[in-house]
Amino acid sequence: MQIFADENMPLVQQFFAELGDVHLFNGRTVTAEQLKDADILLVRSVTNVDAALLAMNSRLRFVGTATIGIDHIDQQYLAQRNIPFVSAPGCNAQSVTEYVLSSLWCLAEKYQWDLTDKTVGIVGVGNIGSRLAKALQAMNISVLLCDPPRAERESSFVHTSFEQLCKQADIISFHAPLTSGGRWPTRHMLNKETLLSLKPDCALINAARGAILNNNALLADVAATKSRRPIVLDVWENEPDILTALLPYTDIATVHIAGHSVEGKARGTEMLYQQYCQLQGIPANQQLSELLPIPAMEKVQISANFGLPDVQNLARLLYDVRRDDAILRQHLAEQGFDRLRKSYPARREFSSLQLCGNSVPDYLLQLGFGLAQ
Repeated sequence: MQIFADENMPLVQQFFAELGDVHLFNGRTVTAEQLKDADILLVRSVTNVDAALLAMNSRLRFVGTATIGIDHIDQQYLAQRNIPFVSAPGCNAQSVTEYVLSSLWCLAEKYQWDLTDKTVGIVGVGNIGSRLAKALQAMNISVLLCDPPRAERESSFVHTSFEQLCKQADIISFHAPLTSGGRWPTRHMLNKETLLSLKPDCALINAARGAILNNNALLADVAATKSRRPIVLDVWENEPDILTALLPYTDIATVHIAGHSVEGKARGTEMLYQQYCQLQGIPANQQLSELLPIPAMEKVQISANFGLPDVQNLARLLYDVRRDDAILRQHLAEQGFDRLRKSYPARREFSSLQLCGNSVPDYLLQLGFGLAQ
């Protein structure tokens, strides 16, 4: 069995080595020639899997992407060849949630906001958007939810149209998939026209797909407006050739790493492994919990004096998004977008930190922290 996997998939050797020979490749530059002998193909979002990439392969039996998004996969082509395809929905939901929370705390500190006075609009309420909404509500922050497909499926879902959300929200965080057709296309849903409907100081956070925000329209908007619009961008149009002219107008800018916690990336690998084993009817012998490295900080004592204002200090023991913003600004020109993404330093999720004490607030557990046994 010949298994070809993106070199940036953590623990792929540990999960798949028992099934065959694992070969690693650069996801951005991989060619049809390299993949001609692949039985299993494991990719991330930087690899477009289509007829051109698989033109020289006649033996492929499984394709998996260790990501939530699937816009880089030609599913119709794979179906025509009867090649099973799976993705990893929800694998990095916690990691992206923690990225957004860290960004909100940084913005609140910079602009002296009380986040409980703000209304956060969440566009796309799937695995990530739902988890973010629960985290914000646990901290008494008001949310508006925008997800037309979900509203159509679920009569109990409290939906706010994108038009209304743009008018009402103080902060908008995008977590929708990138789609160009259908009834609710998301490509360039924030554009020259919709930008005009925002509050002048409405903050924007995009940790979904770069083309959901028309980057050139956003640049024109912030360059022309007299009021400062807070902007957080983890994803960009035309990656890795991003619109660098937009950088000076951003408060936080990172290299598409919101979901790149140790747990988030490795969980995607585990999900592909489990789904392949299930498809083949074989036991899944490897478990993520047994393969993760021991965290640098394992336990923290929480006293009865701990309160909501202390949450961000606890979270910063594990992650502060300003580190990643500095990485991009200091090293983008010399190293490039992809290299910075590939060499991204390890970051652990809240769950890696076990909280001790008789007075651990429930909201800390809702945010994802563990409770020491």
